[in-house]
Amino acid sequence: MMLFLPFMFLVLQYSSYVYSLDRSYCGAKTKPSVYKDGEMVIAAFLPLFTIVLDSFIFFFHFFIIVLAMVFAIEEINQNPHLLPNVSLGYDIYNVLYNEWWTLDRCITWLSGPKKYIPNYSCRGEVKSVAVLTGVSWIISSHIATLLELYKYPQLTIGSFDLNLNNHDQFPDLYQMASKDTSLSCGIVSLLNYFHWNWVGLIVSEGQKGVQIISDLGAEMDRNRICIDFVEMLPVSKVSFLASRKLNPTRLLKSSANVIITYGDSDFLRGFLFYLKHTLVTMKVWIMTSEWDITLHSKHFILQSFHGSLIFSHHHKEISGFKNFTRTVHPSKYPEDFYLTRFWFYFFNCSFADDDCTTLENCAPNASLHESPRNAFDMVMTEYAYNTYNAVYAVAHSLHEMLLHQTEVNPIRKAEELIFSAWQLHPFLKNMQFTNPAGEQVNLDEKMKLNADYDILNYWNFPEGLELKVKVGQFSPYGPFGQQLSLSEDMIEWATGITETPQSVCSESCGPGFRKSLPEGNVACCFVCTPCPENEISNEMDVDRCVKCLDHQYANTEGSHCLQKSMTFLDYDDPLGIGLSCTALCFSALSALVLGIFVKKRNTPIVKANNRTLSYILLITLNFCFLCPFLFIGHPNTATCILQQTTFGVLFTVAVSTILAKTITVVLAYKVTAPGRRIRWLLVTRAPNFIVPICTLIQIILCGVWLGNSPPFIDTDAHSEHEHIIVLCNKGSVTAFYCMLGYLGALALGSFTVAFLARNLPDAFNEAKFLTFSMLVFCSVWVTFLPVYHSTKGKVMVAVEVFSILASSAGLLGCIFAPKCYIILLRPQRNSIQGLKDKIHYRYKA
Repeated sequence: MMLFLPFMFLVLQYSSYVYSLDRSYCGAKTKPSVYKDGEMVIAAFLPLFTIVLDSFIFFFHFFIIVLAMVFAIEEINQNPHLLPNVSLGYDIYNVLYNEWWTLDRCITWLSGPKKYIPNYSCRGEVKSVAVLTGVSWIISSHIATLLELYKYPQLTIGSFDLNLNNHDQFPDLYQMASKDTSLSCGIVSLLNYFHWNWVGLIVSEGQKGVQIISDLGAEMDRNRICIDFVEMLPVSKVSFLASRKLNPTRLLKSSANVIITYGDSDFLRGFLFYLKHTLVTMKVWIMTSEWDITLHSKHFILQSFHGSLIFSHHHKEISGFKNFTRTVHPSKYPEDFYLTRFWFYFFNCSFADDDCTTLENCAPNASLHESPRNAFDMVMTEYAYNTYNAVYAVAHSLHEMLLHQTEVNPIRKAEELIFSAWQLHPFLKNMQFTNPAGEQVNLDEKMKLNADYDILNYWNFPEGLELKVKVGQFSPYGPFGQQLSLSEDMIEWATGITETPQSVCSESCGPGFRKSLPEGNVACCFVCTPCPENEISNEMDVDRCVKCLDHQYANTEGSHCLQKSMTFLDYDDPLGIGLSCTALCFSALSALVLGIFVKKRNTPIVKANNRTLSYILLITLNFCFLCPFLFIGHPNTATCILQQTTFGVLFTVAVSTILAKTITVVLAYKVTAPGRRIRWLLVTRAPNFIVPICTLIQIILCGVWLGNSPPFIDTDAHSEHEHIIVLCNKGSVTAFYCMLGYLGALALGSFTVAFLARNLPDAFNEAKFLTFSMLVFCSVWVTFLPVYHSTKGKVMVAVEVFSILASSAGLLGCIFAPKCYIILLRPQRNSIQGLKDKIHYRYKA
């Protein structure tokens, strides 16, 4: 039985001025292929030869695809378990990159050489069951449109393309490549690895370009990567020449140092046309393996691609393929016209007698591994690997179909089985198998897995040395954060770049700064703003600063939170030392005055204005001077409770004593006036009851305060930058101000009575001194209120202590300083005679 497995269509256009060079070149006549009995033949349509303005070009890069097909065929033929008793063969056709040549070669295959007769074949009895096409989706679509009329199964070896995924338009087409849905994640992972967040994007127009912009845009948004510019290049489906040119100025002047390109070899051709004679340096190109720059090694712009990073589908090495390529020789495959042509142009051979099949004068021991300029890559490329799998997919499908027909008709021999091409579809649609490399191959689109990617670095060195070096890998199935692995030290960067390049719109914001986005800017074009007070940022490029905890404070650089130290108005503090010494001095002074008054208790000046009240006032002032010691030192529960209540009660005693002394002066004057009947008030010492009554009211207020919401130990972490202040919380602020209000009312009453009695005629009338003392007292505490509320922390405590000392010193000085002056320095005036002289002088005046 003779079966015919039809052609592979792998095409690429280099110029609009081309014509095909087929077997008729060099005097060779086109002959119909001769097939062995029982042989299935695979025909490959490849752009192996092109003449451009009388210049001959051999596209050696695509020849690796032919070798992969031949290698797979020979493996299958040697496998006794796959297609037993049936062998595979091949035939090759040269196809150029336009619709006319594509359809011409299709009709030539269908009808035979030079016989363009639809539905008629001059090739003899040949069974064609499948077609392999690629790498361009456009050529695949043209072939599929024609061959769909004959229901031929078509397997494409190009990358997975959404344009070919329309099963209504292409019902008989199968894509061998894995899906590229994880490509965007891989590219963004690479950008994140190098902290590149400012890139340019150049894609081809059409569904693939729109899809990659959508996928990349969404993934970049999630990772805060911005696109500086997007260029979509239109490519004609017929001539593949652009309807407009890309403006190189935008590319050259862009601040983005990383350019992402996406498109197949068709797009590359148009792109090179746009940037003809333009050298782009200091840019890093990120591209896919479809953009095969090695096809255009003589193009000027390719110097720009040195250091590019290429995402290529990962696949295992096929065992034995490199050894196979070493043994390839025209003598081994005499029917391979294109292999002969390859030897002719690259190994200085000559043809014998105008015969394109017999070589003479070749370099001895010539092999593909010794081709000039290391142009021939012995590594199985992505397209070659897809071709290898496509041949095996067809072989497995044929094998299953033959087994099925044998089971249905067990009496008939295998060579007598007859089938049509459309019968292979049910077996291809669900075809799953493990290739010789151990990898799973699946033709069912719904079962296809996302591709793993090898990251290749393109080296374009002098003397024509071009290499693709694997520097990393991306697997969408890896653990999060470990999907990308990269060997950065192996990467050769673009021309002019000596270290890892940067591609950012704005320089990174270091610790202590946050990103601030001016209105109208994209997220990557920000300005760095220092963190607010007591906020930090200890990482690069943070969006907001973090506030330090209450017990911490930010260092001056705003990069770390430091532990606050505990502080309070301590005795070791200079302020605490000063207030303590002042309090002790005034306390000693008040004790001294008290001693003087006790010693001189029988003198007129001491007896005047109620000697007992003077003693009470001096003792109270002594305790008032000692009261600040409740505010100085580490607060505790006892001191917090005693601070305000002791202060309030003591000053209430002092102010009520002054009020009693003032009333005593007034009553003394009234008693001496004719016709007054209030002498009993002085006799009964009624003014002395003012002190306990007023003090009792204050004690009741403080008792209510302590009973409902007493003061307690508290901390203030906000008043001072580097310290936590330990202080006493007043508990009920209302009760505190009620206590102060009551004290203020007493002080105002005392001041009013003393002011009214300041001019009463009496030898030892102290109403003037009481008036002045209460003026000082009220002035201190009126000033205290705004100052107290405008300060924080231990300074606030110091203000209250100072007010206590100042008001107490004012009372002591204004009331008792004049009396001590008379007692100590003018003793003659502190006598009955001095009193009479003073009274006589006053009345005389």
